[in-house]
Amino acid sequence: MQKLDILNGNKAAAIGAALARPAVIAAYPITPQTPVVEYLTEFAANGEIDAAMSEVESELSAMSVVTGASLAGARTFTATASQGLALMYEPYFRASTLRLPIVMAVVNREMISPQSVWGGQQDSMSVRDAGWLQMYAEDNQEILDMVVQAFKIAEDERVLLPINICFDGFYLSHMTERVLIPEQEKVDEFLGVYQPKHILLDPQKPMAVDPLTNGGLLMEYRYRHLQAQQAAIEVLEETDKLYGQAFGRTYGGAIEQYRMEDAEYVLITTGSMSGAAKEAVDIQRNRGIKAGLVRMRLLRPFPQKQVCAALKKAKAFGVVDKNVSFGWNTGIVYQEVKSALYEEHLCIPSVPVIGGLGGEDISIRMMEECIDAIKKAADEQKSSETIWLTV
Repeated sequence: MQKLDILNGNKAAAIGAALARPAVIAAYPITPQTPVVEYLTEFAANGEIDAAMSEVESELSAMSVVTGASLAGARTFTATASQGLALMYEPYFRASTLRLPIVMAVVNREMISPQSVWGGQQDSMSVRDAGWLQMYAEDNQEILDMVVQAFKIAEDERVLLPINICFDGFYLSHMTERVLIPEQEKVDEFLGVYQPKHILLDPQKPMAVDPLTNGGLLMEYRYRHLQAQQAAIEVLEETDKLYGQAFGRTYGGAIEQYRMEDAEYVLITTGSMSGAAKEAVDIQRNRGIKAGLVRMRLLRPFPQKQVCAALKKAKAFGVVDKNVSFGWNTGIVYQEVKSALYEEHLCIPSVPVIGGLGGEDISIRMMEECIDAIKKAADEQKSSETIWLTV
């Protein structure tokens, strides 16, 4: 029977990782991620997990350690945030292009400058094109469940790519919620034993890793990498269903659709702000306005078909971003959605919204105002300028 506990998001991530029985964990602290690796270190010290804990001197070293361990055939886990993610960029890129199924939690925090330790999605969004899979959780239950699922997705032979489970700093990392913890035996059965076949450093079977590569081979590697990313969408959908059968919780696959059956005015959100957005949708529905919500769970690969199918009948939509796309005066997810619709020849009035930077709150009232702006765009048949949410 699953155990019910009150957990903050960092402990939920640590327990999810522990349930997956990683062989190697690299630990380096940075706010607001620090407790993730502290909890895992405590689990190891208490004998609750049998993992080699590598306490390194920087985030670059943390990613280098799990890269080497994954090359040697180990299941691995680490976590970081903000400047730590930036510091590990070189091995971060190498981990994906070497096709290593590393799982890493990213506790979203603003990038400098000016100095900020509070939440914002600029860190992970800025490295979205480094070849990793990227998923964004709404609450602490989803954090735990998705860390477990991440190992199954990443290690699938159709994928074999590293994956980030991203969640909002402080709003999730340090806030507590009721969380169901799956039974260890059932997680073992769900994940199975990781047995890599595509790459394995073995003195008895020498091989070259990351040699100087000509353009022809590099073209093939990149092509196969992109194909694997696209395959990950189907693998995610399958894994979500299997997890539901095993543990009773599913999340809708690449996107979650909330009250979208006949929605005309659609909010698109990512992460913890989605709770306020759902409340706003309910309020608008009670007023007779056909509002709905699409929550982006998967950003890389971008689930183009799922997003386009969800928005096909919408009169207008708006995207609330907790980040900025420098040079566009909009948020990053807004640009992604617009590009996806263009490919499907869908021209729908839209509203770009930016809010929540530096940990600023996004309230239910703000989400209601966003829906009002979306309705106005539909009535005028015209996209709006970017709206900046302020208290």
